[in-house]
Amino acid sequence: MTDKIRVGVLFGGRSAEHEVSVTSARSVLDAIDRDKYDVTMIGIDRHGRWLSAGDTTQLLEAGRVEAEGLVPVALDYGGTGELVRQDGGDGAAQPVDVIFPILHGPFGEDGTIQGLLELAGVAYVGAGVLGSAVGMDKDMMKRVFRAEGLPQVEYAAVLRSRWRGEADAVVADVEEQLEYPVFVKPANMGSSVGITKAHDRDELRAAMDRAARYDRKIVVEAAAGDSHEVECSVLGNENPEASVVGEVIPSHEFYDYESKYLDDRSELLIPAPLAPETAERVRHLACRAFLACEACGLSRVDFFVRRSDGEVLINEINTLPGFTPISMYPKLWEASGVSYGALIDRLIELALERHRDRQDASTDREL
Repeated sequence: MTDKIRVGVLFGGRSAEHEVSVTSARSVLDAIDRDKYDVTMIGIDRHGRWLSAGDTTQLLEAGRVEAEGLVPVALDYGGTGELVRQDGGDGAAQPVDVIFPILHGPFGEDGTIQGLLELAGVAYVGAGVLGSAVGMDKDMMKRVFRAEGLPQVEYAAVLRSRWRGEADAVVADVEEQLEYPVFVKPANMGSSVGITKAHDRDELRAAMDRAARYDRKIVVEAAAGDSHEVECSVLGNENPEASVVGEVIPSHEFYDYESKYLDDRSELLIPAPLAPETAERVRHLACRAFLACEACGLSRVDFFVRRSDGEVLINEINTLPGFTPISMYPKLWEASGVSYGALIDRLIELALERHRDRQDASTDREL
């Protein structure tokens, strides 16, 4: 028997951000304190199959989760938080205390995995079903921000079915509501996958087609103008804390997938060169956005700060931000005095705290 906390690190997944997830998982595996935690790596391949592997080094070095040579696992739905190997052996249980999902995008960051873990009665890092779903869907997220009174750019949401059936009408509607350039995004995707900046009607049509490859709903946003692109990391449950603010200077016209993960020419300025009162407003709005979406554990909140007048506009919340070596979330906390290892410790503590709080609710009918 061991008194270590048993952590299952869940990574991979059915998403265009699969490789990003694997890279993030490598970083967590390298940094987690083995004197405090027993770690089990749990991969999900691109087809959604849950897999376990004895040789995690080989698995992670591949850069993706492949099925060959790995052992399928399943979650016990009895609410015991056990992972049960299904390897043709005796089916011995491998219990875990908490799951650390290092999953990005659909089928990982959108409430689906969170719902599965809730059914299994397992503690897990990050937002619950509601917070994850709201944070993933850019349309619903913006509706929540609007209801909370958070400042943001104008936008329009379009269903893929309408785009494919009434493209001319959609273009006319967008041009009536917004001025070029506009940003076109799949509503449910992260890491800037499928995002295009459109400067005219032809580019708008191509951008809509591209975004429609990834989701049934498309969001078209007005450009914020000449702005600082800044980010703030949030940590906590019901009483969140905000990190220092960092600025991204992308190597491309905007902070796209390649700028984030495939080249090292983008600059990260930590702390961001903002007036102290502006940085404090960003931190305040980041915590408001976190609470408005019912996020838990961690989030990274992205903003635009207009250079002309200093106005702060919220862009989006990311409820499972990247944990790669160059990711902003851990870098901002490191600059705030919280090391990578201490950050992992705190996230696990928050997951267990939230799980205990949820267990306090009765499931019995009141007589």
